[in-house]
Amino acid sequence: MSQDIRIKKGLDLNLVGVAEQTFQKEVASATFGFYLDDFHALTPKLQLKEGAEVKAGEPLFYDKNNPDIQFVSPVSGELVAVERGERRKILSIRLLADKNQEYVKHPKLSVGEASREELLGYFLSTGLWPFIKQRPFDLIADPKQTPKAIFVSGLNTGPLNTDLDFVLKGSEDKLQAALSALKKLTPGAVHVTVAFKKNSVFSTLDDIELHQINQLHPAGLVGTQIAQIDPINKGEVVWVVGAQDLVIIGELLLTGQFNATRAIAVAGSRVTSPKYIKTKIGAELGPILEAIGVQEGDNRFIAGDVLTGAQVSSNGHLRYYATQLTVIPEGNDYEFFGWNKPVFNKISPTRALTFSWLNKNKAYDLNTNTNGEHRAFVVTGSYEEVFPLDIYPMQLLKACMVKDLDEMEQLGLYEVAPEDFSLTEFICISKQSHQAIIREGLDILKQELG
Repeated sequence: MSQDIRIKKGLDLNLVGVAEQTFQKEVASATFGFYLDDFHALTPKLQLKEGAEVKAGEPLFYDKNNPDIQFVSPVSGELVAVERGERRKILSIRLLADKNQEYVKHPKLSVGEASREELLGYFLSTGLWPFIKQRPFDLIADPKQTPKAIFVSGLNTGPLNTDLDFVLKGSEDKLQAALSALKKLTPGAVHVTVAFKKNSVFSTLDDIELHQINQLHPAGLVGTQIAQIDPINKGEVVWVVGAQDLVIIGELLLTGQFNATRAIAVAGSRVTSPKYIKTKIGAELGPILEAIGVQEGDNRFIAGDVLTGAQVSSNGHLRYYATQLTVIPEGNDYEFFGWNKPVFNKISPTRALTFSWLNKNKAYDLNTNTNGEHRAFVVTGSYEEVFPLDIYPMQLLKACMVKDLDEMEQLGLYEVAPEDFSLTEFICISKQSHQAIIREGLDILKQELG
């Protein structure tokens, strides 16, 4: 049953450089890359050797622990490089794209007539499965498990994030095909959450339970939505799918073609003309940045938003799950007595010499400076003010740090993913890496208790 959700705890980061709702002309990318750390806890096994020719949608590698999970090429071309680290661990894969793209032709699938087993096999064999992640543990879903529900977030509330209603407009047929297929993979509901009292592309679609939520960040994070709609208990599993990934899934179901195209918001205060661009998964960043325009200087390039994204090189490649590219200034400067004077140019949830609370609509030009050094946790109660889940955030962080499995379970680690702690990390006066702590805790919990 659909419901309206209102969260009171959170913090909006209003930053300079929001992408204008127009599309830059598509830019050709000569090479495409996979970074294997995008797939946490995956042990890859290459199916092709360097120099091999591939088509778009052809398998490149699979998970050694679950060989049914295939990862396919976003383009046709040549496998030109495999970067390896210690013990020959695969770190990245690079492809040289053909000028004329060729696609593997998969059979079209009638979702209405297909069984759950047929759909599972289709998702696995065509390379769609990596788009489905699971909670708990925030990993690629285990196809041997049956989720009690599937969640899709139909809004982004993070800083400078992609406007989903803008980029998904006109893709309703593909969204419907994907959602109808997902509905057959769970005995429960497919929950889709959209902005409160706003027309959404999901409003007219079937086979979903539609929920509305106010747009205070982190309302757009699926962890917040799960906690409000159908919380996870020990032994339960839910699956999560990104809204733009539904388009890729739906197009493959309807046409038999793996089209790895996404709309990317290129945003941030260092971007000359922030706007959207359509490109494929793993595209080169250099041509995109050159087309959009970036101011000179010492810049930080982030695949994703400033809270949860991964730092990348300006001549690197787009990350697998990224729908945003953010460019902000590096914070290499230090303020003399910055802790002991009024602050007007930063966002803060406190009112101690800070004034961002006076004008909530003001856009800020922030850099990467942490404004302090790493230190032991200081108990201030500020985490609870921006953390909407019914969990004690500091106690859970400490339980993860000391690897107390019983406490980690009892304090709700099964319910969270690292991104759920991005805001508490942002406001942390102790400069602790909350997301890394939660990731390590989840890994320990899975290893010890499964």
